[in-house]
Amino acid sequence: DTLWDLAIVEVEKRENPDDGVKQGEVWEKSILFMGNKNGGKTTIILRCLEREEAPKPTLALEYTFGRRARRHNTPKDIAHFWELGGGTSLQELIRIPITSHNIRSFAVVLVLDLSKPNELWTTMENLLQVTRSHVNKILTKVEKTNPEVAAELKQRMRNNLQRDHPDYELVDPFPIPLVIIGSKYDIFQEFDSEMRKIISKTLRFVSHYYGASLVFTSKSEALLLKARVLINHLAFGYDKSKSVSVDPSKPLFIPAGLDSLSQIGPPPASDSDIGKMRANTPLELWRKVFEQTFPPKSFRDLQDTKDPAQDTQYAEYEIDVMRGQKNQ
Repeated sequence: DTLWDLAIVEVEKRENPDDGVKQGEVWEKSILFMGNKNGGKTTIILRCLEREEAPKPTLALEYTFGRRARRHNTPKDIAHFWELGGGTSLQELIRIPITSHNIRSFAVVLVLDLSKPNELWTTMENLLQVTRSHVNKILTKVEKTNPEVAAELKQRMRNNLQRDHPDYELVDPFPIPLVIIGSKYDIFQEFDSEMRKIISKTLRFVSHYYGASLVFTSKSEALLLKARVLINHLAFGYDKSKSVSVDPSKPLFIPAGLDSLSQIGPPPASDSDIGKMRANTPLELWRKVFEQTFPPKSFRDLQDTKDPAQDTQYAEYEIDVMRGQKNQ
């Protein structure tokens, strides 16, 4: 190859950084949206896919997809969007979309309702724990059959944080890419400034600890656009945003790896209070401080007790009549 040929290849590579996707090959990614019931997950998905339709309540696990062409005359890339309804009550369904076949191209978006701080930690902890343990089971299986892939996934978890980052040894990255979205920022904005500070600081710590990106959003177009940037990066490999907003009086926007424990600071409690709290890990300490201000709703209270079979949007006359007879 001449120097010119090499230069042309290099420029093309820079213009189309497709993470090693070959020319003409279709890129396929999968994303699972989960979080608080009525937290705004469907609205965010519809905006990402630029669909102008009114969101309907999600029943159990729903699926949709989006397609985008990277360049003119190339096959369209596909993003599979799964959405888990019912808050934390159907979390065992998480294992349906995440499999050993798609684990390399899977990501999770956790939508937390900022207007319900008392549900925030319980929802987050339960959903992330169930997802993590399922993903770890898959990784253990993959390790036996394909150790290179398992090693690549483990390395990728660490890639968001540069090796020279002061917190490199102090965090515990989530096993697959994770974005945390704080929804209903418009309601959250009306909260007392001290409450806002505690919630913002805690979510910054949790996101940084898990190697996740964090963004606050509402129905405002400008804020939804910021969430879309992070989701489009996961779904279609679009460029990551380099901008950061950590001002507690404004909506947070922190892409993975761009925060630090020194910037976040210690948990918002007095030294004597922190001294009394018995915590084995930094995460546990933050949870105890957070729950001092926002006593958590119990896991049982967050369970959805409504029978999905009674949902009117899925009414089917003949089946409902027979079901009625059976119940009688």
